[in-house]
Amino acid sequence: MSTTLSRLDPRKLPRSFEALNRLRPLYVIHDEADYENAKVVADALVILDHPTEGQERYLETLLALMEAYEREHHAIDTSSVKPLDVLKSLMQEHGMNGSDLGRLLGTRQVGGAILRGERELSKEHIRILARHFNVSPALFLEV
Repeated sequence: MSTTLSRLDPRKLPRSFEALNRLRPLYVIHDEADYENAKVVADALVILDHPTEGQERYLETLLALMEAYEREHHAIDTSSVKPLDVLKSLMQEHGMNGSDLGRLLGTRQVGGAILRGERELSKEHIRILARHFNVSPALFLEV
């Protein structure tokens, strides 16, 4: 078992895919230490305001590896839970309404359209929501 990374300063993260891969090489996650290391890096990347293309590609790949590990080792039946349900629950916990969501995501109309199911969450929306609610972006991905 490998040692677990501590918290990473997002401002000091490498900007290229290759440099990130040297920090935490992308490979199949085999144990909890691998998973926790991946989570530390993903958490640091997801809160970046203006990620580079390399950082986005790395995060996308890392999240896929994390999801595969979670499906195998942390399986929870979430077939009835939809990302929109998660969003509504988080909003309720934080006392938010559709207008609050719209302001958070950039325009008031977007919040209402997402809550009515008329519009899907974009990658940028997911990034903003994960950072705002301090949760994994995977909660907002349709499986």
